[in-house]
Amino acid sequence: MRRSRVVLAVLASCALSLGMVGPAQAGVGLPPVVAKVPTQEKVVFITIDDGWYHDPAVARTLVEKRVPVSMFLLPGAISYDTQYFTGLTGQGRATVENHTVNHPDLTTLDAAGKDAEVCGAGEQLERTFGRAPKLLRPPYGAVNDEVRLAAKACGVKALVTWTHDFTTWGDVPPPTPELEAGDVVLLHFTPTLGADLRRALDAAKAAGLKPAALMPHLKAVGLV
Repeated sequence: MRRSRVVLAVLASCALSLGMVGPAQAGVGLPPVVAKVPTQEKVVFITIDDGWYHDPAVARTLVEKRVPVSMFLLPGAISYDTQYFTGLTGQGRATVENHTVNHPDLTTLDAAGKDAEVCGAGEQLERTFGRAPKLLRPPYGAVNDEVRLAAKACGVKALVTWTHDFTTWGDVPPPTPELEAGDVVLLHFTPTLGADLRRALDAAKAAGLKPAALMPHLKAVGLV
């Protein structure tokens, strides 16, 4: 099965690189790349990446405030404390999605490397959570048509990047943007996640927006 996926990806990639598919047709049939959901509903989408830092207070906030959240997880980051994440998904408002195995720039890998990273992560997460991820967040937001081809072969329905990153990467939080309907908020499981999540939720409230589940809205607008 894995070999057939790789062979198909190689053939499709060759077709793209050799110009056998015209520019207007190159992306046809490939999963979309979504940085913002085109919706008129007053909603915003909270997403959290990686999974290395497991703060019980963050889990309580997500559960008590009933925040729908898409978690794009690395299998290695959750393996030492799986219950932290199964506890969240068990509440019914958190879903687990694909973020690859080792967080590489997928555009730099050959077809076999893409397959190992995307399909490999999906298979591991399915074994842990009982559900195959249908969304992929390409690390660093790095994506091209070859990445989309590989993602499709792994059962991915859409590649999700982000509109605004609320993660505090240094000593000072980034400026808080004015959120708009359909924005995708990026956070990370880091020591600052609690404060970053509060800023994101406060920004949503200030804009009159409510956090919503991502996949149903992608379906509603025909992206998946």
